[in-house]
Amino acid sequence: AQREGLPEAAIPGDLLTASGSGIDPDLSPAAAAVQVARVAKARGMSVDAVQALLGANTTPPQFGLLGEPRVNVLEINLALDAAARPE
Repeated sequence: AQREGLPEAAIPGDLLTASGSGIDPDLSPAAAAVQVARVAKARGMSVDAVQALLGANTTPPQFGLLGEPRVNVLEINLALDAAARPE
């Protein structure tokens, strides 16, 4: 919470807990959004560019109603890597 400059109550629960298996590949969009500024700074990208990639890599609930929206950590990292590569 301190690193992101947010009160503890504003931190999404999936950033504070681990999945039972410890290998859950997804974050909630809220958990990913909390990290956008830090990721943008670390990768030398604009916040807008990272937010756009996050939006493009957010999977909606299955059939529009089963489950929650989610961001696959591997997929967003690959998209960030690809965006940083010179063409």
